[in-house]
Amino acid sequence: LPAGLSQWFPALEVLDVSGTGLAELGEELLALPRLHTLLAKNNRLGGPGSLPKGLGQAPLGRSLRVLNFSGNRFAEVPPALLELRGLQSLSLGGNRLHGIPPDIQELRSLEFLYLGGNFITSIPPELANLPSLSYLVLCDNKIQSIPPQLAQLHSLRSLSLHNNLLTYLPREILNLVHLEELSLRGNPLVVRFVRDLTYNPPSLQELAGRTIKTRNVPYAPSDLPENLVRYLSLASNCPNPKCGGVYFDSCVRQIKFVDFCGKYRLPLMHYLCSPECSSPCSSASQSSTSQSESDSEDEASVAARRMQKVLLG
Repeated sequence: LPAGLSQWFPALEVLDVSGTGLAELGEELLALPRLHTLLAKNNRLGGPGSLPKGLGQAPLGRSLRVLNFSGNRFAEVPPALLELRGLQSLSLGGNRLHGIPPDIQELRSLEFLYLGGNFITSIPPELANLPSLSYLVLCDNKIQSIPPQLAQLHSLRSLSLHNNLLTYLPREILNLVHLEELSLRGNPLVVRFVRDLTYNPPSLQELAGRTIKTRNVPYAPSDLPENLVRYLSLASNCPNPKCGGVYFDSCVRQIKFVDFCGKYRLPLMHYLCSPECSSPCSSASQSSTSQSESDSEDEASVAARRMQKVLLG
């Protein structure tokens, strides 16, 4: 940065030095008391001395609200950034980070955190201690699990986890009832989920059997071979009350969250006759679950159904 910057522009509030090849930010930066937005994307920052000493104690440390260091060479989150207690937006995407320091919880004012495109393998539970966090981007990393403590992020509106190594989600994530965006594509969890729920088109035998059952076509054991009579006896009713259809071998598998004894929410496999029947419906015809289900929906069930749509979409 040019010497005398603070003398030339003492009232500077926004500074963008992105794409300039910078390898360090000089101490003249510390004397900008009104600077609230610093953009330094796509540079060469990340080595020793990249950031000026005393960053957290300088006037700049109190005024900064937005900091973007994406596209640089940081191998860890610089400790100096964790002293910027007024920071509301922090972007370190496309660096070389291998982890998130537990001290990230010190940034209590943080609302937006972008750490996508790194080599992060785990999420510290301390991340859940950010009361104002609304947008969390952790896509394109190597994360294998989500700590259940993230359910404490009651302000979270958007969670991006696509292109990681997730094989499951903790049940506690259903408590994020204010979540509006959840991105999970490109994880083993979704690949397996979609594969398991693949709908195979009905065979001609099934189509004929469905027609016979839904239209009440009369038949007697003497009219059909024994194996077809046995096949027709295996028809299952679609649980969607608006459908009235039946299925034999070809059905849509769907996860449905139900109340159990008023204490637990269980993910149960739900079978529908076609993808068009995927609207919410009761399982009254399935006596094994109807007794424990509640007809009233709470926020958690709405979140679960919304999450299911995201998984498939």
